[in-house]
Amino acid sequence: MDIATIIGILLGIGSILGGIILMTPDLGMFGSVSSFAIVFGGMIASVSVAFPLQEVLKLGAAMGAVFKGSKERLGDEVDGAVEVAETARKGVAELESKVSSIDNPFFRDGVQMVIDGMAIEELTDILTTRIDYRESRERTQADLFKNMGVMSPAWGMIGTLIGLVVMLSGFGEGGTDTLGAGMSAALITTFYGAVFANLFFLPMSAKILTRVAFHSTQQSLYLEASRLIHQKKHPIIVREKLNSYIPPKEWKREE
Repeated sequence: MDIATIIGILLGIGSILGGIILMTPDLGMFGSVSSFAIVFGGMIASVSVAFPLQEVLKLGAAMGAVFKGSKERLGDEVDGAVEVAETARKGVAELESKVSSIDNPFFRDGVQMVIDGMAIEELTDILTTRIDYRESRERTQADLFKNMGVMSPAWGMIGTLIGLVVMLSGFGEGGTDTLGAGMSAALITTFYGAVFANLFFLPMSAKILTRVAFHSTQQSLYLEASRLIHQKKHPIIVREKLNSYIPPKEWKREE
């Protein structure tokens, strides 16, 4: 699990509840099934219109990916690539016995292309294309969450307008119950829309974009490693070149 995401959401919910409790002990007044239905249902309807159905159906998996943690460190992956480069200098047979132990499928495919004798230009073109289209797929998920974040406050405003209509109709009828219900719905739907957007969907979009950038750097590192292995570069050169992709504090030197 991504601890930062969990802590952020819990802190946000805690801040909201804490603020409400300091103002009033009646939390029940902030619960409204109708307001939730307007905001959440309307938001799902909007993204269903804006995006293909297959992307909308992946919404649950995309949310799960946001909460999924990762312990990957580029410094460790440089070490693994250098180790493969050392093996490659011993010969194709040794490299072929090593390829099955490579955990990352992108790098494993790159090394397999080297073993298969693929030209370096073809290897580069194939792996670059994979990076580009993975970015495109993942950015679609980020765009989905971003649009949900934009549409939530808009549907909150629609709920507010509905509440105002109900409230104003109460003036004509002289019903204080209708007046209070309309005012409550008018404010709570705006509240729900703002919370959904700013605590959940817009931050989730930003989280996905951060991971897109990380995975692109990771795969670019592995692409360069595959090229250097293809060229049978010395492990010292491989490490120095791959160090360019990682923060200086993670750099290691060949002894």
